[in-house]
Amino acid sequence: MRFRCVSKSLYSSITTHDFISTHLNNIKNDHDHDHDNGYVIHMPLWVTSHPMCSSPHPDTPVCTVAFHRTFDRISEVRIPFDFDFECAEIVGSCNGLLCLATSNNVIYLWNPSIRKFKRLPDTCLRSKNSAILGFAYHSENDDYKVVRILDLSRDLPTIEVYTLSSDSWKNVGILSTKANFCYRNSLLPTPLVSGALHWLAFIKEGERTNWRNSIISFDVNTETSRKLALPYDSDYAYRIALFKGKLAFITHNQYHYRYSIWVMEEYGVVESWNKLFVVPFQRAPYCLVFTECGSLLVSYTYFNDLVGSQGFKFVLIDAETLHEKKDPDIQCPSYVATFMESLVLLDYGANLGFY
Repeated sequence: MRFRCVSKSLYSSITTHDFISTHLNNIKNDHDHDHDNGYVIHMPLWVTSHPMCSSPHPDTPVCTVAFHRTFDRISEVRIPFDFDFECAEIVGSCNGLLCLATSNNVIYLWNPSIRKFKRLPDTCLRSKNSAILGFAYHSENDDYKVVRILDLSRDLPTIEVYTLSSDSWKNVGILSTKANFCYRNSLLPTPLVSGALHWLAFIKEGERTNWRNSIISFDVNTETSRKLALPYDSDYAYRIALFKGKLAFITHNQYHYRYSIWVMEEYGVVESWNKLFVVPFQRAPYCLVFTECGSLLVSYTYFNDLVGSQGFKFVLIDAETLHEKKDPDIQCPSYVATFMESLVLLDYGANLGFY
């Protein structure tokens, strides 16, 4: 990344589409051959009213880059733009680009590697109603999209899509079924699998039918949605995530202190759901994060006799080996996304920034 500042001619060479694509493909190939050395980036959940959610950097919001298997800290990156971090989330991460958003519809794209960011224009539907978001790479056009699904209560949810190359939003229609989305039910980004984003929701397909758990997917290439059935599990449907590039579904049994991880082995084939792991606990845990490499970040409550108040401990557990890493370098609830360095540019439209 340091060669960007050497000369104009060199800068011109490394900002070409071919160079950026080659650089990105080399990084992806290295990651495919060495799963243990991938990275995550995490951002604290700022909720000042909750003792477990206080930020370790209350005055200077930062993201932390770490190894994805151990969460060992590599570096900290200051967030360069100013918005309401107490209601902010990491929507997604694609090819080194991060998408951050607040609950009042302020959305940024950011590439920390080249120190550039972009504030997105206002959405088509400027409603302040709750909306769910997703961020995806559009492989067919080598582009990036932000998907926003707006729940207008009595109406069917409306979908709008932002495209980076046009720097604009468009309304792409409504869902064909009533759906109550599980808003902010996860500190993980919206899973992107086989070119589609996925959300956990309760759906109702007729006035006389009951609400039931399902997955709503949105294909960013065709801009169409569909439903995916969940496997039958008597445990509580907890959240969906990614596991080694595949769609994963996590259930929770609060009485027997266990989390189960299901994986869809063949995308789109409901019969291919397979329960890979059952992670038991000896006391009640709260699962915060499930990473793509199969690590569960959980927290426990305990009573601190020295200060006479409740405290929280964080543990990282390998779902496959059940090995526990106590006191990892993450000690507050945080949004967590996979991360890689890249040269992907954001040079489209207005509201660009660099630092």
